[in-house]
Amino acid sequence: MKIEFYLNDELVEVDADPMQSLLNTLRGNLSKTATKEGCGEGECGACSILFNGKLVNACMMPLAQAEGARLMTLEGLRQTEKGQCVINALLEAKGVQCGFCTPGMVLALYALLEVNAKPSEQEIRTAISGNLCRCTGYGMIVDAAKIASEKGEGLW
Repeated sequence: MKIEFYLNDELVEVDADPMQSLLNTLRGNLSKTATKEGCGEGECGACSILFNGKLVNACMMPLAQAEGARLMTLEGLRQTEKGQCVINALLEAKGVQCGFCTPGMVLALYALLEVNAKPSEQEIRTAISGNLCRCTGYGMIVDAAKIASEKGEGLW
């Protein structure tokens, strides 16, 4: 079945099983490999993408739901000034270690800052609670969100 949607602001058409996961479509059909498969059950956040501006787990969504939608992966987000702000803040705060969770964390922080430019520590922790990180202990990621909020003042 042919399904059209916008991926990173570009119209794409995919001819695939409509029940195939959006994650498998992004990685296998469209070569967007920044989106990772972690648990495959919607628990770890490694497959996080923006779906019509909302943070979702791509492993839990069938491709059919993407018809006409606007999707953003790390590949697209890193081309934006706001995306670069979040990425640079994570680097500055040393919030990147093994890197496996990083794409999902970038998208989670971006989604938070889009709706709350000055989040509290608790709001940051709540926003990243769907993204598991086994390396950093989250403190550095929280620091990165604060840095992105400060350095991105006026962007959000």
